[in-house]
Amino acid sequence: MEPLVQIKSLFKSYGSVRALKGLSLNISKGTLFGLLGPNGSGKSTTLRILCTLLAPDSGQISIAGLDALNNSRAVRRQLGYVAQEVAIDKILTGRELLQLQGDLYHLSSKDRDSRIDELIIRLDMSDWINRRCGSYSGGMRRRLDLASGLLHRPELLVLDEPTVGLDIESRTVIWELLRQLRSQGTTILLSSHYLEEIESLADRMAIIDDGHVIAEGSPDELKQKLGGDRITLRVREFSNEEESKKVKKLLESISGVRRVVVNRAQGFSLNLVVDDEAVLSCLREQLESEKFDVFALSQSRPSLDDVYLQATGRTLMDAELSAAGQRDLKLESKTAMR
Repeated sequence: MEPLVQIKSLFKSYGSVRALKGLSLNISKGTLFGLLGPNGSGKSTTLRILCTLLAPDSGQISIAGLDALNNSRAVRRQLGYVAQEVAIDKILTGRELLQLQGDLYHLSSKDRDSRIDELIIRLDMSDWINRRCGSYSGGMRRRLDLASGLLHRPELLVLDEPTVGLDIESRTVIWELLRQLRSQGTTILLSSHYLEEIESLADRMAIIDDGHVIAEGSPDELKQKLGGDRITLRVREFSNEEESKKVKKLLESISGVRRVVVNRAQGFSLNLVVDDEAVLSCLREQLESEKFDVFALSQSRPSLDDVYLQATGRTLMDAELSAAGQRDLKLESKTAMR
């Protein structure tokens, strides 16, 4: 399909931190494209550069045939951007805020008000849209922010973690709207670290880690490429990482075991990808011969987390924990310096 968005070799650094390391993507017109990765992987930086809010160190971006780096004003007319952090005036009502947004887009009063009424219905905001925004819940704020991004009927809708922390009702409303928009021809770029969100919504996706793309395709394609079965294993009295590494080394020597990763997020359990079920009996025999008693073992078909595990050697949850740990260390370091 014809690409609406072309991103080539983006590099971006914040001081000594390299956020993007040659990231490249093509996004076809009329599709919902998902960016999956942990916090700190480069997703938000990519979206801000795409929306002309941040300049890259180098690279190229084309949107609807326009050079986004040299023709930012024209590009902004083509896209709607919903940032991760919701910034809403607390004094205005939701309707007044949408009217202000429509004026900023230079919509006629008639077109603006008609579009606002349409979005109020589509996002189920009728009961509270005339209240002041300061009284809104997180879900209400997110729906209003999404309506603001859609007000001028953009060809490309860019969403940065649109459902993080939302209640089920708000998330369901947003998911349904995104499906409707895609069916009507809107191209959507959605970043998330929720596996089920990308798997449920995306036509195609890319997994980003450490500033570059490590896997790309449809969710089904990526899982099919991985093949095999997923095994999650815990051994009795398996209480620390050193013990888990001993079992990991043993399992890696078994024929038919493709990869073994220690999952610290689940109490030092082990995640394996194996060729077929026949490997399980051999796996049990080897563990028993080395006096490792199996405490729990489950088997499932590959998921997007397994794709991430295969590409990076860690689960998405472990990547999140690692990023959180690094942020805590930086905070502690700054506090100590003060």
